[in-house]
Amino acid sequence: MVDTLGVAVIGFGWMGRVHTQAYARVRHHYPQLPLAPELVTVAEEVPGRAEEAAAQFGFASATRDWREVAADPRVRAVSITAPNFLHREIGVAMAEAGKHIWIEKPVGLTAEDAGAVADAVAAAGVQGTVGFNYRNAPAVEAARELIAAGEIGTVTHLRIRLFSDYAAHPEGALTWRYERERGGSGVLGDLASHGVDLARYLVGDIASLAADTAVFVPERARPSGATSGHSRAAGGELGAVENEDYVSCLLRFASGARGVLEACRVSVGEQNNYGFEVHGTRGAVFWDFRRMNELGVSRGTTYQDQSVTTVYVGPGHGEFAAFQPGAANAMGYDDLKVVEAYRFLRSVAEGTPHGATLTDAVHSAAALDAMARSARSGSWAEVTGRA
Repeated sequence: MVDTLGVAVIGFGWMGRVHTQAYARVRHHYPQLPLAPELVTVAEEVPGRAEEAAAQFGFASATRDWREVAADPRVRAVSITAPNFLHREIGVAMAEAGKHIWIEKPVGLTAEDAGAVADAVAAAGVQGTVGFNYRNAPAVEAARELIAAGEIGTVTHLRIRLFSDYAAHPEGALTWRYERERGGSGVLGDLASHGVDLARYLVGDIASLAADTAVFVPERARPSGATSGHSRAAGGELGAVENEDYVSCLLRFASGARGVLEACRVSVGEQNNYGFEVHGTRGAVFWDFRRMNELGVSRGTTYQDQSVTTVYVGPGHGEFAAFQPGAANAMGYDDLKVVEAYRFLRSVAEGTPHGATLTDAVHSAAALDAMARSARSGSWAEVTGRA
């Protein structure tokens, strides 16, 4: 028997659309799921946008006030895809209203914000899933299993990169993303948060770090109206970019491994160049998001001049079998969010967390806070967070 679960989406930019499409597809790929999401309402403060979303995707209702969602008895689960500065307020309110939440990263602007949402979720006894989607790639899950099995020996060091050009154009509008009060730590929260989650997912907890940050596009034009995505605003009044365009970070893991994490939102010539290299005493694994369905693997006893094999992921890796019947049939970004939706809904159905949780969000936020402290002080910073 399949139960209906009323869901809402708060914030309908690109990510709100992605969540909505994931809800629409999830039972196509996971017919065994005992819950069927029903699109109850969409909340978006930009005039007309919620109504457009309802008409296109079939939400039963639309509103400009997210608080109406908390009071709506039809809604049992909520996707929170609003701007970062609203995540804490909305997340806490939805949990206190007894709604399960699927919330995008970063969960608020600080570790304190993420902790407040985590506490609210725990106190209410609801489920909370966080949008660390890159860990859902079958190749990444295969890499984690390979590392955990000791196939590359003891991990010695890793490198994680997240380079993008979404903010590279000098005419990019001065939206909330570039304000400290509403956008938080800039590229740290936007991209480096994913890097921290991948590092922890693959290798374990980060004990301490040393970071350096920079702003390379110091001024942008203020937009004249509502914006969506990464809009342009040529000729408007200039304002200061208050948060980081770039971060580089040395990592020390609790295991003794070392790492390097680098992220930039203004990298001309780089489009979603995300990936990692993990090295061990007997081998290495390599992954590039742009070749999402491939994993480079080096293992054996040759050590010097040891070859690297390309593994094309297939039905035996992660959630691949829910999407494709045979190896080397490509999955895409939106599929990773369908996996995330499945794990969220499974968590709700079983009352047990599956996938990335608020605990993962707190750990990621603690590392981002440590990066900011280190960049200000010019010294190493410990990563303190809750287990």
